[in-house]
Amino acid sequence: MLKVDTEKCTGCGECEESCTFEAIFVEDEVAVVNQDACTLCGICVDGCPEGALELHVEEGLLAADLSSWKGIWVVAECRSGVLAPVTLELLAKSRELAGELGTEVTAVLMGHEIESKAQELIFYGADRVLVVNHPELATFTDEVYGNILADLAKKENPEIILAGATAMGRSYIPRVATILETGLTADCTGLDIRAEDRALLQTRPAFGGNLLATIVCPGHRPQMATVRPHVMRADAPDPGRKGDVIRILPGEELLSHRVQVLESVKEQAEGPNLSEADVIVTAGRGFEQEKNVELARELADLLGGTVGATRAAVDAGWLPGRTQIGQTGVTVSPKLYMACGVSGAIQHIVGMQGSAIIVAINKDAEAPIFDVATYGLVGDVKEILPLLIQRIQKERGS
Repeated sequence: MLKVDTEKCTGCGECEESCTFEAIFVEDEVAVVNQDACTLCGICVDGCPEGALELHVEEGLLAADLSSWKGIWVVAECRSGVLAPVTLELLAKSRELAGELGTEVTAVLMGHEIESKAQELIFYGADRVLVVNHPELATFTDEVYGNILADLAKKENPEIILAGATAMGRSYIPRVATILETGLTADCTGLDIRAEDRALLQTRPAFGGNLLATIVCPGHRPQMATVRPHVMRADAPDPGRKGDVIRILPGEELLSHRVQVLESVKEQAEGPNLSEADVIVTAGRGFEQEKNVELARELADLLGGTVGATRAAVDAGWLPGRTQIGQTGVTVSPKLYMACGVSGAIQHIVGMQGSAIIVAINKDAEAPIFDVATYGLVGDVKEILPLLIQRIQKERGS
């Protein structure tokens, strides 16, 4: 909880002004905290000129023995017989974190007829794999998946549980955190370990993407986070790695659910999937009109890529919402990312900064996108793209 030292507090109001959640206010010249509204973000603590505010974790809320919680778990996502790329990315990051903690990495694989993927998880970094194979898991329901994962965690006490911030992960991982009565940081873009207390430092965009917040869960275990796909790099598989495969039979009480899935419909999209594309040409506000976006499509076709969009382009109706890249859209990490007419708001940069090569085209030489670009062209995108397309066609003899 947030405590106020009334002897130090002068009622200056700095804390009230800094609190985005309206959880603290000055009354009778002393700061008063609404504990129900307070999120323990600590901004008011840092901003108090008198040092009158302190974040305090009560002893009664601390986990009984944090030292009894060991190991890092990665929740493996496998759909249609294919492991999600974010699972492999998390295994690589978990190996790094496990090295700092001196512990092992466990992958939890749930589904039906998925046992063949267990060895693949070991090749990518898991020391052991808990396989829960059952016909009831063939179709995803957050109740069943959440109940099984929470039950396993209660029995084994993992120190950290990581999952992808995918549609599936966002659906049931909060349920697991609620059952385990612990915290959860969603949509992380960075993970690290604080050596002195083994705390997981979970970094994510906050306040509309205008800053990055690092969140810790000091008094509860497991420490849980979902991580954005494509913000981390998967390691190459090592066919020589050895590990243990442990088969788990879930109890019938864990398999009951109130939701019946009647049908799953796969969306048909043109061109490569954004999250899997090697080349992305993104259209931003600089195109000015919908008809000009055709230039981005033509360039993407020439390069064998697909078209992305900023929020401005989507809001204008030029491109569908599924093409939006950024904090409220898709996170990508292609080999080549071309930001055309994109100013480079932090919300957008969060979604594409992992790209190998970034080419920016903008008529504003001071645009933030140039700060992250590998190569930059200053000029009107409507004038530069036709010239670029012609040059590529000429070089290819088209």
